[in-house]
Amino acid sequence: MHAYLIVGTDIEEVKAKSEELAKKLKAKIFEFPLQKIGDVRSLESFTKLKVSEPTATILYSIEVATEEALNALLKNLEEPQENLFYILTTTSVHKVLPTIVSRCQIIKVKSEKLKVKSEEIENFLEMSVGGKLAYLDKIRDRKEAVSFLENLILVYHQKLHESTDNYAEIAQNIDQISKTLNNIKANGNVTLQLANLAVNGV
Repeated sequence: MHAYLIVGTDIEEVKAKSEELAKKLKAKIFEFPLQKIGDVRSLESFTKLKVSEPTATILYSIEVATEEALNALLKNLEEPQENLFYILTTTSVHKVLPTIVSRCQIIKVKSEKLKVKSEEIENFLEMSVGGKLAYLDKIRDRKEAVSFLENLILVYHQKLHESTDNYAEIAQNIDQISKTLNNIKANGNVTLQLANLAVNGV
């Protein structure tokens, strides 16, 4: 296998996993930004050169690349050099073109940070609206609210990795939570913002 897709929500953990994989492949690391078709052409200028030793080309946050760029990248994944490996990363496999995914070995990174709060968040999500309001009413500190919402987003991202059944609903919830998080960071009323979130069905 010459192409890998590392999926995870924590940037630091994904980066560490990418470097760990490159080490296992006994390959030197070549990080490359990929967003537009022009970036792929620049990458091809490098990959057309004869690589004498194992090299891992790491493309972080592949989901931000345009569809045109990803289609161009596909050709590189289909016909790689013997000593050239591709390590792609993303927050969700659903954000990557299926044709790219099919060419890669998927490696999922479960966040250690997520494990700490996961059970508490899952219990919160099972509560009624009244239960959620009572739970959130105890959160008055802005930093505590930000921490709770960030963990809530992490749990929903993990759900995206595990299932495709409720993709649209989960994505909508993430968007709603992100808006609440941004409002609170912008000095919005903590109690009011959290109450609105609970009432709106997250």
